[in-house]
Amino acid sequence: MSNKPLLRVRKTGALLVAAVIAFVGTVPLAGAGWEWTPVLLLPTAAFVWAWRAGTDVYADELRVKALVGSTRVPWQRISELAPDPSGQVSALLDNGNMIRLTGVTKANLPRVLAAGKQEITNPE
Repeated sequence: MSNKPLLRVRKTGALLVAAVIAFVGTVPLAGAGWEWTPVLLLPTAAFVWAWRAGTDVYADELRVKALVGSTRVPWQRISELAPDPSGQVSALLDNGNMIRLTGVTKANLPRVLAAGKQEITNPE
């Protein structure tokens, strides 16, 4: 497997902007006293999550990243990719487990499949 993904799918950049605005908004509160400084951790964690969370597509696997850690899912283990009513895509694995593909939506699913060189067998 190469180190660089063929495609990176992330959530919208608006989440990054919202996290920065939240951080700026909490600075005056944190400046009120040292006991309030931990409140800065919440927008910082939101920023890191928005920056990191997503799905990376490789030729042989998908890598689903969260705030901390990631899950590797080989293409061979994926039985089905299906969107839910909100448009978010989940992968049904060969053992019956399901994993939500962060950032992958019904709209960008064809790009994910094309990058992974996977065929669409049932487009419904």
